[in-house]
Amino acid sequence: MMLALLFAAAIAGPVDSLRFVISGRDSAIPVRADGQASFVMAEAAAGALGGRVQRLPNHRFLVSIAGVAFELADRVPFALSDGRLYPLVVAARERDGRLELPVQLFTDVAPRAGARLRWDPVRQRLTPTTPPPAVASRPSAPVVRPAAESAAPPPRPAASRVVRNADSAPPAPAVRPARRRVVVVDAGHGGRDPGMRGWSPERTAVREKDVTLGVALQLEQELERRGYAVVMTRRTDTLITLDDRGRIANRSKGDLFISVHVNAANPKWREPHAARGFETYFLAEAKTEDERRVAQMENEVVRFETEADAPANDPLGFIINDMAQNEHLRESNDLAEIIQGALRRVHPGPSRGVKQAGFRVLVKAYMPAVLVEIGFGTNSSEAAFMSSPSGQRTLATAIADAAAEYLGRYEQRITPGGGR
Repeated sequence: MMLALLFAAAIAGPVDSLRFVISGRDSAIPVRADGQASFVMAEAAAGALGGRVQRLPNHRFLVSIAGVAFELADRVPFALSDGRLYPLVVAARERDGRLELPVQLFTDVAPRAGARLRWDPVRQRLTPTTPPPAVASRPSAPVVRPAAESAAPPPRPAASRVVRNADSAPPAPAVRPARRRVVVVDAGHGGRDPGMRGWSPERTAVREKDVTLGVALQLEQELERRGYAVVMTRRTDTLITLDDRGRIANRSKGDLFISVHVNAANPKWREPHAARGFETYFLAEAKTEDERRVAQMENEVVRFETEADAPANDPLGFIINDMAQNEHLRESNDLAEIIQGALRRVHPGPSRGVKQAGFRVLVKAYMPAVLVEIGFGTNSSEAAFMSSPSGQRTLATAIADAAAEYLGRYEQRITPGGGR
């Protein structure tokens, strides 16, 4: 690792210009030196190699270099391509609204990631190994790859919505996914772990594990009807460990992970049985006492698990897992916002907002992942709504609408010519 970093540091040092050989002609892009690091303007450098720079939400960028797409974030010293993280000696940075890239991305990272480039350290120039493409279209992993063009792309799910500028003429073509997207649906609790217990107005017992399974099965039908592939972590009343739920999602190469749960009021609240509403969580450090309480309540399932992983004491493993989760944090937040908006239109209770907490079920799912608390089982009216077939269909349809909307926006963002 140290040798690799020393090598990267050596080739990322100051240079006067980044030289390219294009169509047999030697040209140069000015380089800005900053201490021992060198930066080049992203638009100029990527454009010289037939690529482009696309701005994504939250200070992120999609940069194509000689046929390879990289996702970078302002001040984050990593580049993501084809599912792999490449460390950068210095981070990409946004200055005055324009992206500056470290020279290392072109001289070291891009060739290793498969770009059609060769770096000559003696002559200090980049030479394409083949003529650079007009548009970068190399497929890569979800979250960073532009959708590959093909003669006969698979059909786009009917419910995915693409936001277009009403004033544009002619309208942009529908964005089609490069492959059929996979949504992993997780019904919380199960087996000897019933989850929370509530009562309907008729004093009928309501168990969280039954409600979540009912909604999850309806959600599966709704998503499949829209053309998505669906993977269920459980279909029956059985206990799946929290860590295994994430592993199932990863093995299935899921694009989204949606875990369905039922909330319970804090008995210390002034009127706990009056608590109502829905909220959606993504994985991050809890900010409030109530967020910590909900996470602790949902994480208590571990007491029913007879097998669990040994504590991981490998610092490198922790760092890698943390980076993998952080990569999808913003996407998970976006998904949670869309789900809240969809539920707000159909749920009888109030929206309690998007929240964050350390849910163990989300830790091992390396993809945009959320946990939806669809209502309070400790509130008799909401318990009746969630346990009824019509209520479960309503909730499932709203969540499916949100997943389709998110994936539609995602396809538009990552497709060249269709992003924001």
